[in-house]
This record gives sequence, structure tokens and C-alpha cells, in this order.
Amino acid sequence: MSLALHLWDINADLAARIRTHDFVQGLGNGSLPIESFKRYVAQDAYFLDAFARGYAFCLANGTSREDLYGFAELISGVVEELKLHKSYTERLQIDLSGVTPIAETKFYVEFLLNTARRGRLGETIAAMTPCMRLYAWLGQSLARTAVAPTYADWVKTYSDPGFEALAVRLEALLDAHASDTPAVRANYRRAMELEYGFFAANL
Repeated sequence: MSLALHLWDINADLAARIRTHDFVQGLGNGSLPIESFKRYVAQDAYFLDAFARGYAFCLANGTSREDLYGFAELISGVVEELKLHKSYTERLQIDLSGVTPIAETKFYVEFLLNTARRGRLGETIAAMTPCMRLYAWLGQSLARTAVAPTYADWVKTYSDPGFEALAVRLEALLDAHASDTPAVRANYRRAMELEYGFFAANL
């Protein structure tokens, strides 16, 4: 089993908690209050700016041309996600200028960027992989249910094979650069905990 799959498996308890959280359930069945979704979109856009910078640190610390291609592709993926957020902002009249991050967003951003600044590529990738794998898994899981139209675009985005390919790309980079160390395990676990806190805080 690859390291990426192993880390996902040993954190399945948190993935399951997130999948059954009222916020995620509400994305699928349409019961999530629109104000909660608008707050989430604004916070997520703020987070994605930092996530892209995390990839930039990875690109700078890469050791091969394949790393250059991989992280450049992943940065492009974040840009595409931000375009989705832009469509939400226009339709739902969400103001993304001067977003004030809530505590949970700040915790996550600080964790990612502080990790990235240390320059240990495997540990940084371990902190970033849970976001990609979790969202791909949530999107695919929700897509197998009766999805209400309210947030169907969200489900479609994260269940798309293109997003799965990006998650697989990042997992391959994790396998290439990380070892099964306490720091790598801790970073992966911490990111999963922060994902749960992010969803919970925006309900």
C-alpha cells in the first residue's frame, strides 16, 4: 500500500465524521442554510489563496522537472476552484474583498504556511494532501446520492474526474517525497482535524 493510501486509511475516522456532519449532509440534500454557504465560500476563497501559496513553496523546494510540472498543475487547479467561487459570488452576491478570516480559517492557514516555510517538502505535502483527497471523496460520495439542485454545482466540481486526477497527482508527489515518519503522520492528521473544524465553524 502506498503511503498516501495508508495515511488516508488511518484517518478514515475523521473522514467519516466530516461526511456525516450536518454541513456536508446539507450540501447534498440542499438543507444547508444559504447564509452558511455564503460564509463558507468567503472563508474558503481566503483559504485557497493560502493553499496556492503552499503549493508555490512546494514548487520552490521541488527536486525534479516532474515536481515542477506537478505543482504547476496543482496551482492551476486552485485557480479553477477560485473561478467556481467567483461564480458563486456573482450569483449569491458574496463580497470577497477584505474577507476577515474566522479563527478556524486562520488556524488552518497558519498551519499550512508555517509548515511550508520550514522547507521540508514531504511534510508540507502531507499537510496539503488531506484537503484534496477529502474533497474528492466527499464529492464522489455525495454524487452517489440524490443531490438537491441548490448546491449541485459544488458536488459536480468535487466529484469530477479532473479533480480526482489532481488529488491522485498530489498523492503521487506525497509518495515520492515523504516517508512514514511521526511528523508526516501528525501533519496529515492535523489537516484532517482542521478540515472538520472548518466545516463545523461555517454551519
